[in-house]
Amino acid sequence: MRHSEYNIALVGNPNSGKSSLFNSLTGLNQKVGNFPGVTVDKKTGTAILEPGFTAQIIDLPGSYSLYPRRADEWVSYKVLMNADGGKAPDMVVLVADASNLKRNLLFCSQMIDLKIPVVVALTMVDLANKKGIQIDLQELERELGVPVVSINPRKNKGIKELKKALVQTARQQYKAPSRDFIGIKKLAEHAITDVQKLVPGLSDYAAVHYLINHEQFPLPNQLQEKIESVEAKHKFSPTRLQAEEIMQRYGRIRQIMQQSVVEEDPLQKKIFTEKLDNLLLHRVWGYVILFAVLFLLFQSIFWLAQYPMYAIEWLFATTSGWLGESMSESWFSDLLINGVLAGLSGILVFIPQIMILFGLITVLEDSGYMARISFLTDRIMRKAGLNGKSVMPMISGFACAVPAIMSARSIENRKERLLTILVTPLMSCSARLPVFTILISLVIPNKFYLGFLSLQGLVMMALYLLGTVMALLVAYVLKWLVNIKERSFFILELPTYREPRWKNVGVTMVEKAKIFVRDAGKIIMVISLLLWFLSSYGPGEKMHELAVKYEQLEKQPGISAEEVERAYKSEKLEHSYAGLLGRSIEPAITPLGFDWKIGIALISSFAAREVFVGTMATIYSVEESDDSTPLREKMQSATRTDGSKVYTLATGISLMVFYVLAMQCMSTLAVVKRETRTWKWPIIQLLYMTVLAYLTSWLAYNLFS
Repeated sequence: MRHSEYNIALVGNPNSGKSSLFNSLTGLNQKVGNFPGVTVDKKTGTAILEPGFTAQIIDLPGSYSLYPRRADEWVSYKVLMNADGGKAPDMVVLVADASNLKRNLLFCSQMIDLKIPVVVALTMVDLANKKGIQIDLQELERELGVPVVSINPRKNKGIKELKKALVQTARQQYKAPSRDFIGIKKLAEHAITDVQKLVPGLSDYAAVHYLINHEQFPLPNQLQEKIESVEAKHKFSPTRLQAEEIMQRYGRIRQIMQQSVVEEDPLQKKIFTEKLDNLLLHRVWGYVILFAVLFLLFQSIFWLAQYPMYAIEWLFATTSGWLGESMSESWFSDLLINGVLAGLSGILVFIPQIMILFGLITVLEDSGYMARISFLTDRIMRKAGLNGKSVMPMISGFACAVPAIMSARSIENRKERLLTILVTPLMSCSARLPVFTILISLVIPNKFYLGFLSLQGLVMMALYLLGTVMALLVAYVLKWLVNIKERSFFILELPTYREPRWKNVGVTMVEKAKIFVRDAGKIIMVISLLLWFLSSYGPGEKMHELAVKYEQLEKQPGISAEEVERAYKSEKLEHSYAGLLGRSIEPAITPLGFDWKIGIALISSFAAREVFVGTMATIYSVEESDDSTPLREKMQSATRTDGSKVYTLATGISLMVFYVLAMQCMSTLAVVKRETRTWKWPIIQLLYMTVLAYLTSWLAYNLFS
């Protein structure tokens, strides 16, 4: 076989370990694109199965069966049915979760009946063993008629054996079973025979799918009409056949599992899960517990993170003060202290909170409780025009709207998917967390009620709830305006409760911190350095006038050099390029309680919301003489021209509300365009969120003034 001649498709249920196997097989020899015409990720790579035998691996989107409902399942389906215009896979590796074998074998049985060579890669065998499930691999292989290999791609176990099975299958040492998994032809014998006459070479099961979904295949119009006539002639009923087929498959799977799988006390874990669900899914107590879990989540973000945050702040303030004293005054020292260090402090100080937020969310997912949140909220979601599956993207939106919007692909209903995409950016993402943190610490007292309830934590939770409530209200309004009519179903498998994988929690926390530093950090640093330049320089003539003015002031008796320097830096900032930009939008934002410095931050935040803190750090560093003062204290003492404080309770709440509701993220707009394949919806999203943020912020400012 020459390089990449042989095509192998990886298929399997979602969360079965398919991506881990793909990474293990292909290593760095992979690329990500989009399938033609659809916004579904296409991962391909090359794998060396043995010296001289290199295969092309394609990681198909996860599917539960060969009856697609979602956009990404249709992609997998068309590739497997050779109906996407590309090269058909020569072999299929079906990745099956050993701890949920019955469900995974349904898809496996359908692959077998398509008569494509299949190799089963059994993952999560260790988890199955912990559940008391013992699988006889040789017996399972004999019953299925295809190779079965136990693997653990994360630990690189079983990969060598899998590659060997793939090579043997490619050389036809293993062949596709001659008999069907079930007697599929008996379900519609005459219709299947007639379709096979029209399209020679189809297996019985492939012929069934031509009868059911031929409209979705790129077939000539004449052939489409002939298949339609076969359906009419034999009164073919897709629904009846599908129901009968699934029942027969599960019947055969039960027989296979009786022969090859031993379960020790299978009811024990189920009984425990059911007892816990009786409480956690209770129509009253379920919601009380959910509210309590979210309450503890936001309290913990403040309570656990405050000490490392204070330590990081102190470190940067001390370093800046030391450098300010040690280095002679020059443009380079100014850039280093007020540009680089100020930008870095705006990045690193929020790492503790981001790590804690993602760690706690991972615990909820790993334990099985996150699926219960979807189930609990389905009724509320339906009233807003969404469904329970919208909860997962919306909760993911607490982390970042970009992957959250992409995960809405799992919602089958087009209208509910679109509504979810349009409202998910209202969920307060981790990029808003730095903004909320610094503003809460400025205007909300650090009080505790009953000795443990933090007022600042309560305000943080209120901000997250505001975004959630607004998302539901906007979805409710949009459901009457978006004219897509399509029936909706909500089917969800509730996993058994299990102890979180603490190593996985730790890895996730570290990875998310790295992503924040790498992705957001780059933007914050670039913006910080750009702002340093815009804040330090301005129109030459005006800058010269200011320099002359303050040189003369320095010579006057009775005026201290420190006062002159502070006044000079303040006026220089006001007449810099950044100051002129802020002044230009000040009339529009004054009704919200914002000054021109906040205006600069609002503009820079369109690159990324978390840039707000870096912007403030740079602006106040350029203006202030004392480099050792923490940003929090600089903002606390900031005043307007009339001597009044800038960051009052009214201004702080108005600004927080604005950041909850405004669309200040170019990346989110880009991904919405990518997912909806039009600029119409991103533009609508930008307009409605900006108007909503402005009006709500104005209302909040006037209420608290």
